[in-house]
Amino acid sequence: MSRAAQFSAAYAALTAAHEVADHIGQPDRDAGPKGRPGAEGRIACLRHVASYTATQALALAVADRGLGLRLNWRWATTALLVSAATHYAADRSGGRWAEDPEQQPTTRMVRAAHRDGLGGWLARDPQAGYRIDQAWHKGWIAIAAGVVAAGGGR
Repeated sequence: MSRAAQFSAAYAALTAAHEVADHIGQPDRDAGPKGRPGAEGRIACLRHVASYTATQALALAVADRGLGLRLNWRWATTALLVSAATHYAADRSGGRWAEDPEQQPTTRMVRAAHRDGLGGWLARDPQAGYRIDQAWHKGWIAIAAGVVAAGGGR
């Protein structure tokens, strides 16, 4: 199996699992408090990321077996850790996105986007914070898929 095929299949599986775990599988008990300061936020975020990572691992295993990818699971595990760590960092970034342009932006990513000159777009698009968050996640998923492919086959 070529590395390009492994990358493509890994990216598809990891991205599909991301969508399921982040939007369907995440219970409100984790979604609400995961960005809060303190132990409550850390525990909620860890619970979410553990479930998220298990969903991605399952999707990657199904793709590996079903498509005969012959993934190197040491590299695949490293890729899952990259996805998990960066997902945790984003979800712990300090709260929710400002939906009202008069509000102070609340997450590190949104504050960084304002510093980088994207403030006008953020103020006009009520989904901007969410879109930045998802772009962050999917960018790191692409890197994780690259890690999977870099391991080659068994």
